[in-house]
Amino acid sequence: MKIINGGICAPKGFLASATEANIKYKNRTDMAMIFSKVPAISAGVYTTNLVKAGPVLWDRKITDSEVDVNAIVINSGIANACTKDEGMEYCKQSAKKAASELGAEENSILLASTGVIGMQLPIDKICAGIESLSNSLEQSEKAANEAAKAIMTTDTVSKEIAIEFEISGKTVKMGAMCKGSGMIHPNMCTMLGFITTDVNISKELLLKALRDDVVDTFNMVSVDGDTSTNDSLIILANGLADNEKIVNESSEEYKVFKSNLNFVTTALSKMIAGDGEGATALFEVVVEGAKTKETARTLAKSVVTSSLTKAAIFGHDANWGRILCALGYSGEKFDPDNMELYFESENGKILIYKDGVSVGFDEEKASKILSAKEVRALVKLNMGDFAATAWGCDLTFDYVKINADYRS
Repeated sequence: MKIINGGICAPKGFLASATEANIKYKNRTDMAMIFSKVPAISAGVYTTNLVKAGPVLWDRKITDSEVDVNAIVINSGIANACTKDEGMEYCKQSAKKAASELGAEENSILLASTGVIGMQLPIDKICAGIESLSNSLEQSEKAANEAAKAIMTTDTVSKEIAIEFEISGKTVKMGAMCKGSGMIHPNMCTMLGFITTDVNISKELLLKALRDDVVDTFNMVSVDGDTSTNDSLIILANGLADNEKIVNESSEEYKVFKSNLNFVTTALSKMIAGDGEGATALFEVVVEGAKTKETARTLAKSVVTSSLTKAAIFGHDANWGRILCALGYSGEKFDPDNMELYFESENGKILIYKDGVSVGFDEEKASKILSAKEVRALVKLNMGDFAATAWGCDLTFDYVKINADYRS
C-alpha cells in the first residue's frame, strides 16, 4: 500500500467539483459533488441520534436498497435538520435537479448537508449550485481538493487522503474526504465522510467492511460529547479496478480490502480529532491489556471525553488524577493497583502512575511532553490481551468562543 495524491478523484471513474452557492457563507465555496462515470454500489452508516436530518433519511433508503448510485451532492452552511416535510421536499427537489443534469435516476443521487440546524435550505440557490457542479466535474487532484474545502464548516483545514494497493494482481485505489470539527462524539459516525474506490466487491461485503470498521475508528473519536443529527459515512465502489469480484468474507482479498479501508478511516479519524473546534493538540488515548475489546474501547472513550482531562491537556498539566477518575467512572472493572499510566509524544515518554500511586515523576519533563501537537496517554491494565485507541483534542477557550456565536 502507498499513499498517493488525488483524494476522492484518485480511483478510476470518479469526478468531483465545487461551487460557491452562497447558502450561508460568503466568498467561499459551499457545495460539492462526487460523480462516478459508471453506476456504483454504495454502503452507508449514519447518526444514532434520534433526531435525524432529511438527507440522512433520504440516503438510508438508497444505500439500504439494491439501487446503484451515480452521485453525491453535499452542501455546507445549513444542515436541513428539524425541517420536517419542507426539508424532505427539498431533498427530493435537489435529487431531481441533479438527476436531470447528470442524465441519471432520482433515486441514484445521495445528499448530505452540514451546518446550522433548523433553517430551511434556499432551494433556488441549491439547484443553481447543482447545475454549476454538474457542468464543472473533473477527475483531477485540484477538483478533489476543492470539493474537500467546500464541505467545511468550522473546520480549519480540509481533510482528504488517497491510497493504492493490490488485489488479485490488480491495482485498486481508494480516496476519501471528510469534514468535522464540532458536534463530534462517538456513536457513528461523528461527521460527514465520503470514500470512493474502484474495487470490485459485493454490496454485502462492502457494507460489512464499513460497519465493522467504524467501531474502532470514527466511533472512537470525540471532540465535545455532542452527536450530530447529520452524521453520515458513505462509500461508493464502481468496480473499475477490474479485480476478481470479492464475494467471500474469509478470502485474502477481503482481508486486504478491510485493512486498507481501516488505514483510510483511521487517518481521517485522527484528522477530525486534531482539528476539533479551537483545538491546539490531538489527544490520543491507548488502553492496553484489557480483558475484552469492549472494555478497552469503553475505558479509552471515557478518558478522551473527559472535559477535565481535555482541559489539562490544553494547559500541558500532567494531572493524572483526572485520567484515573475517568477510568473509574467508565463502568468497566479494572484493578487500579495493578496498572500503569504513561504520557508520550514526540518530546519523549514518561511513566506517571504505577501500582496504585504516582511514581514521583519530573513535572517539567511531563509538561514538555504534553506541549506537543500530538499527545498520547497510554494505559496498561495488565489484565488481558485486548487494546483500543480513542482520539480527541484539548478543550480550549476558543471552543467556547466558536460555539457561543455559531449561528452568526
